[in-house]
Amino acid sequence: MKRLLIVAHAPSPNTRRLRDAAECGARHPDIDAVEVVVKPPLDAGPRDIRRCDAILLGTTENLGYMSGALKDFFDRSYYAVLEEKQGLPCALYIRAGHDGTGTRRAVESIVSGLCWRWAQEPLVLRGEWQDSFVDHVEELGLYLAAGLEAGVL
Repeated sequence: MKRLLIVAHAPSPNTRRLRDAAECGARHPDIDAVEVVVKPPLDAGPRDIRRCDAILLGTTENLGYMSGALKDFFDRSYYAVLEEKQGLPCALYIRAGHDGTGTRRAVESIVSGLCWRWAQEPLVLRGEWQDSFVDHVEELGLYLAAGLEAGVL
């Protein structure tokens, strides 16, 4: 069985809705062969990365950067998994009150250094809250899980 790890910072009700949507999509009833593990960044680490076959990252935009919690996750995990998890399929969603550019650039830089492989372009949810954000993140979770199950990621 393949394992999808979702590491998402969710400090507010709306960001928890996004994290839950990612999990809901990944646990779609038509997907049987993917185990989904969801952890907040402060609880996730190198062991979780080593055990997964793909990773979905979620963060808020904080002062034009990723959340401190996601940065801490990367700080604790980077060198521990650098050599053994190259090529890991990954995806990202950003809840950005502004444009998300700095946040995206920061995460892309770390992902590039890790030699992880983007399963799709980062999803940036910009501006005022929209309920459609939930649907987009659910689709992202579904896409990753379905890709893992089908062996295309």
